[in-house]
Amino acid sequence: MKKFIYLFILFFSLLNTHSIAKENTMILKLKYGEVEIKLYPEKAPSHVERFKKFSDEGRYDNVVFHRVIDGFMAQTGDVKFGNTSSPDFNLDLAGTGGSELPDLKAEFSDIPHTRGTLSAARSSDPNSANSQFFICFDSAPHLDRQYSAFGKVIKGMEFVDMIKKGDPNSGSVRDPDKIITLRSK
Repeated sequence: MKKFIYLFILFFSLLNTHSIAKENTMILKLKYGEVEIKLYPEKAPSHVERFKKFSDEGRYDNVVFHRVIDGFMAQTGDVKFGNTSSPDFNLDLAGTGGSELPDLKAEFSDIPHTRGTLSAARSSDPNSANSQFFICFDSAPHLDRQYSAFGKVIKGMEFVDMIKKGDPNSGSVRDPDKIITLRSK
């Protein structure tokens, strides 16, 4: 009987662990393929919560990668001016907008900004992140503990690498690629 109870508890705790892991996995669909992202709610709970909310509400769908610097990062997430299906879409303003929700307080952590890291974009104010985020193409240690990293690409980074690059100086992209969809797995 004790073995049965032990196996019962073990089975349900493994099932729960799998369910939690799946709950913090996102699928980013690009025209090149699907990208799987693991989120770190224990490191940046507010950023993960906002990202999941906007993703599952479809608010990132059709949002452009407005700033893409080869060897550095691809930035997207301007739900105000960067959504190509919105009447407010304005490529010249993409990157200056956010959402109607208040900005998030910084959640700096020990997550390094390495290839595939997902991090919150912000202005010079550390507490100004709102909806925008970026994915690192390569290591960017100068961003460590300066930006709120909240996830990591675990599959499909080769598709992120294919995102159209912008001007080498500013990163601005003319005729940019966009997010097709972004949802919880």
